[in-house]
Amino acid sequence: MAKVRALETERDNALFRDPLARAFAAAGGRWPASPPLSEDEAARRRRLAVSFSIVVRTRFLDDLLREASASGVRQVVLLGAGMDSRAFRMEWPGGTRVFEVDTAAPLDFKAEVLRREGAVARCERITVAVDLRADWPRALSAAGHDPTAPTVWIAEGLLIYLPEDAVELLLARIGTQSAAGSRLGLTLGSRGVIERFGAEAAPGSAAALWVSEMPDDPVRWLAAHGWEAESHTLRERAAAYGRPMSSPERREERPGGLISAVRR
Repeated sequence: MAKVRALETERDNALFRDPLARAFAAAGGRWPASPPLSEDEAARRRRLAVSFSIVVRTRFLDDLLREASASGVRQVVLLGAGMDSRAFRMEWPGGTRVFEVDTAAPLDFKAEVLRREGAVARCERITVAVDLRADWPRALSAAGHDPTAPTVWIAEGLLIYLPEDAVELLLARIGTQSAAGSRLGLTLGSRGVIERFGAEAAPGSAAALWVSEMPDDPVRWLAAHGWEAESHTLRERAAAYGRPMSSPERREERPGGLISAVRR
């Protein structure tokens, strides 16, 4: 993801700018960026499709966060934060607190890169080292999260790696920590994405670990969890951002359904 965001940042018409992405990619041995030497045409197409989805979903969630901030939300929780640098690259209103929830290993790796880069967060940034399979709401509360105030939750590129029961538990736990007016931004594997991409992925690659796709009706699914949701396709969002998909087919064909929701 860091490599994809670094490449996007170098474009003249970039949909976002992530100045730290290149440092993260380099520290992880992913920069300079170059295609695999043995990549065939099918693998190249899969790689480009996944990269495209990462770019579009990043912009989608950036916009969602800006809208949430404009509505007065001052708590942000990034679940499975990884190398997300939004605390550093986005403009935040005064009083905003960004909680980055992930296991200790990626947070420690990230901290070392941030230290070397001299990066300074543009908000109050709080890291919460906890496995999302554990009691992360307790750890989040101990770190200062206030469940009585609205929160914007982001689960980017996360749910596709979780089995269905774990996804349901995650949504239930988010719900218990969400006051009215909270926002939710999710990316979901589109229907058929595992068959089209994951089944042919190299062993040990990220796509080989995909296990879940979006439900048939994500809006109804989230309504059952107490959220008023809207579902967006990569195609429609890409067109809105001036980066239309090149494929002529009308079906959703790239990984990642885009979901925005509000807690009423």
